[in-house]
Amino acid sequence: MDVNTGKLSSTSGAEGRNITGAVFGFPHGRGSTVGSYTLLQMRKNSTLPIAIINERAETIVATGAIMAGLPMVDSIDLLLLRDGDRVKVDGSEGSVELPSVQESKVVTCVLMHQGKVLALKRSDKVSTNRGMWAGVSGYIEPGERPIDTAIKEIREEVSVESPRLLKDALVQSIRVEDRVWRVHPFLFEVDTDLVTLDWEHTEYRWIYPHQASELSAVPGFLRILRSLL
Repeated sequence: MDVNTGKLSSTSGAEGRNITGAVFGFPHGRGSTVGSYTLLQMRKNSTLPIAIINERAETIVATGAIMAGLPMVDSIDLLLLRDGDRVKVDGSEGSVELPSVQESKVVTCVLMHQGKVLALKRSDKVSTNRGMWAGVSGYIEPGERPIDTAIKEIREEVSVESPRLLKDALVQSIRVEDRVWRVHPFLFEVDTDLVTLDWEHTEYRWIYPHQASELSAVPGFLRILRSLL
């Protein structure tokens, strides 16, 4: 980056962007110890960003941030950020907030039968991702355990009783426009491939997991499948 102007170089992938006074997010630093002094020089030139966000802190950048008195937070999933977001960074607490982005907690349940998984096509009556393919999903109500939500949604959406839990996975955070979905993934085994759809879906298919990439799936569905399988 140019210490005199705050503009990013051609090797950054965002040539010409000016980071002065902005929150600057990038995966991690690299290079020589000169990088630490780059941030210090930017402070002297009044071209510093207002804060740095990293996915993985690196010694050179962290040292430069300390030298320049620049707030820095790491272990942040940059896929959740967008250019132009309003971001609140607290370097002391190590927190990053997006005031204009809403958060929703949901479950996504993948049903498996004889090596195949169930894909459901969302109807025009649902509020999000109409006409796209997904698993059984639903909002987690306040005070409700995710596993209880999962079993309830399976009964309501496909009329399957007593599914057997095979696995749950770490919560997946997926950004779609101005909303972050905190998805609790579950994998269940069922004894039959016969399901009865409710109003939320118009069609279903039993597919092998590798065929999911051929569908127009809801954002993050393939990632959820990978986390479970």
